[in-house]
Amino acid sequence: MIRLGLIGYPISASVSPKIHHAALKEAGLEGEYKLYTIHPNDIQGLKNLLAKVRTDEIDGLNVTIPHKQNVIPLVDELSYTAATIGAVNTIVLEDGKLIGHNTDAPGFWNDLQELLGQKEVQNQNALILGSGGAARAVVYALLDAGWNITLATRKADIPQAENLISDFATRNTQYAKKLSNIELKMATLSPLLSSLSLIVNATPVGMKSHHAGTPWPKELPFPSHAALYDLIYTPSETQFMQDAKNARLATRNGLGMLIGQALLSFEIWTGKKVSTEKIEKFIMK
Repeated sequence: MIRLGLIGYPISASVSPKIHHAALKEAGLEGEYKLYTIHPNDIQGLKNLLAKVRTDEIDGLNVTIPHKQNVIPLVDELSYTAATIGAVNTIVLEDGKLIGHNTDAPGFWNDLQELLGQKEVQNQNALILGSGGAARAVVYALLDAGWNITLATRKADIPQAENLISDFATRNTQYAKKLSNIELKMATLSPLLSSLSLIVNATPVGMKSHHAGTPWPKELPFPSHAALYDLIYTPSETQFMQDAKNARLATRNGLGMLIGQALLSFEIWTGKKVSTEKIEKFIMK
């Protein structure tokens, strides 16, 4: 039996168990996928859980907010993508070593095409709200495709955004030319609006288990030529998405990315490929 699970906090609303149980059934495998709620400051709890992967009590783990970076010092090696992003969402034991992978970036990029296919992209300028682990995966995917990116964060999170830019620039000097950061407020966002083709919400604002409302400044209009991708999937339509739809923007939530990254993780653990379309139909029932 394959024993899988998800580390995060809070994660009670996660649909990951539903995705992976469907994937196990589709692949003809017997297994389980559990939720492991670990407080943001409980590093010992993380160590104890990863020890179970080392001893084969657990075969694979996903990692979500707020532990995507917390687990990095606790694994033995990182894949190239995880090392470049600076965040881990998948852990597996390979040849006696704990390996940290990141499937968020390809999961995001593949699903983004469903959104961008609805409109003509006038330029490759993106605004990303947030600078945490989820934002890092989005940055990696967009940079890899040649996009220019502006990070917008609360004033308190500007050092985090600066660290993100520094980390990426260290990995590739060309990235520094395509990354910038600003404070998330009307005065700094307004000059960017006319040049944007994409807005990505990588903050938890609007998430069912976090904060209601929207990260977008109340009086700030939406750019008319942009699309909005919200990484949040519960609720299926955030207030941010509703407001953007009212402004006639194409929008998409993060369910497709969640399924995509989950099935890439599933393939790492089991060697089995499962159809995204089949799992999405099962989830939407």
